[in-house]
Amino acid sequence: MPKLAPVSQRELILRLRKHGYMGPFEGGKHPYMVRDDIVLTIPNQHHESIGVDLLIRILRQAQINREEWLSEA
Repeated sequence: MPKLAPVSQRELILRLRKHGYMGPFEGGKHPYMVRDDIVLTIPNQHHESIGVDLLIRILRQAQINREEWLSEA
């Protein structure tokens, strides 16, 4: 099974949209995306990639399993 890899903020947003999330919307210090009753805070990485540890936490909160995420790659 392929492993998760770091992603850019742009790639994260595009792939979350494929999973039904809308946004990003501006809110406070960080942008956020919404799907149904789930609100995801999007990290503001300033041109750095989002590491695997943070990606795992985002996917868990987004209720997207690893297989679904990797199948979209």
